[in-house]
Amino acid sequence: MTINGVRQAGVVDGAEIALLATTVDDIVRGGPIGARGEVLPLAEVRLESPVHRFNRDILCTGWNYLDHFLESAGKRSGQGPAEMPERPTFFTKGPDTVIGPSDDIAYDPEISRKWDYEAEIAMVIGRDGRSIPEEKALDHVFGFLVANDVSQRDLQRAHGGQWLKGKSLDATMPLGPWITTPDELDLADLQVQCEVNGVLLQNASSSQMAFSFARIIAELSHGMTLRAGDVILTGTPSGIGSAREPQLFLDDGDVVVTRVSGLGELRNTVTLTDLS
Repeated sequence: MTINGVRQAGVVDGAEIALLATTVDDIVRGGPIGARGEVLPLAEVRLESPVHRFNRDILCTGWNYLDHFLESAGKRSGQGPAEMPERPTFFTKGPDTVIGPSDDIAYDPEISRKWDYEAEIAMVIGRDGRSIPEEKALDHVFGFLVANDVSQRDLQRAHGGQWLKGKSLDATMPLGPWITTPDELDLADLQVQCEVNGVLLQNASSSQMAFSFARIIAELSHGMTLRAGDVILTGTPSGIGSAREPQLFLDDGDVVVTRVSGLGELRNTVTLTDLS
């Protein structure tokens, strides 16, 4: 959040937030938390994305729920594997996609006509590591938060089926509302949901993930250093708009609510924006 023009971290406790004289980015990278300062009602604070200082692109995991992989079978324009991959599939998206938990999702129909929603659990790395063993992977996680990997399906198909372009438009990925540390969560059963205009379209448990949080970190870090502050998306469940019959895509004015049990919710409005 920004208070009097200064970006500050805070500790959420029920309906209140205690301000800290530092930023989340500094804390994630091992900086001191310090003493709690002024306490404000959470309802009176406009939260921003918890992280702003990115080391690189957002790291993402594709096809991590079997039902999501199966629902798109025959609908990927011949792009993608015929069977569920035996190891995680990774891609990246640009950091300029990131917006806050209540910010508008940019929408420009001149660039894409197929804006899709994807509710996801995101991880923030809190300790550097390379070739991290799976059994030690969660020791490298600072915390978890909610994301919506809003995607442009026609761009995704138009550029050879790779995901970078169709997932990297500016101001399209809500992230937040805060970071929850692993000790406060049952990672085996986090409920992932997405509503559009009050209609529940995605609803699944993290228990349905093909590859666990630890497996994702172990595979991604194999020979590749993960650094404190890296953000990793862990995949979306079934119910995406492009796999529905008829297809359902986002439009100007749509209200998208993305929630994960124990992590909070994002509430964003799709808003006509000139991205040209």
